[in-house]
Amino acid sequence: MSRYTGPKNRIARRFGVNVFGRRRNPLLHKPNPPGMHGAKRKKKSDYGLQLEEKQKLRVVYGMLAQRQLVNYYKKALKQQGNTSHLFLELLECRLDSMVYRLGFASTIFHAQQLVSHGHVLVNGKKVDRRSFQVQPGMEISLKEHIKSTPLLKEIQTLATGEVPAYLSRDMTHFKGKLEVKPTPDQIPFPLPINIALVCEFLAHTN
Repeated sequence: MSRYTGPKNRIARRFGVNVFGRRRNPLLHKPNPPGMHGAKRKKKSDYGLQLEEKQKLRVVYGMLAQRQLVNYYKKALKQQGNTSHLFLELLECRLDSMVYRLGFASTIFHAQQLVSHGHVLVNGKKVDRRSFQVQPGMEISLKEHIKSTPLLKEIQTLATGEVPAYLSRDMTHFKGKLEVKPTPDQIPFPLPINIALVCEFLAHTN
């Protein structure tokens, strides 16, 4: 699975939020969306609104491909319950997302890199699939050798914020656990996303 390497600051400016949580805020000097007429906002069609919400969701989960979003939506459709909530639950329980929410990575892209390079353990076993679905009760930790790197040491020093209610964390040892499945209101998105509109968009995508 390829990793996104495109212009992250441009995307952050498009939505007007430091959406990737980068230490150097990309909106500091250029707050408007990119382009000659970036400061002007045109009224969007229903399709345009759905597309924008879908793009926001792609962004916060590390630029997932549309094919991946469609697959998660189809999985949610097959389960009993609220499709929008189940769809979001599947995305949030990805291993790379869990690593980022636990504060073991500086950005979602850093979390993806940690997983892909085999630095993350689930219940003590290496898992290098970013899309791995973490289940309640599973413990997530980092390999010993990666904990001593300068970036991880800095993250450990700066990690003073609380983790979401569905997680527990031991930052001293870089360990955490998914306690329960997340609910939409518990997920700390950096910008508002209308998940129902995303599902409407994906419902019409082959």
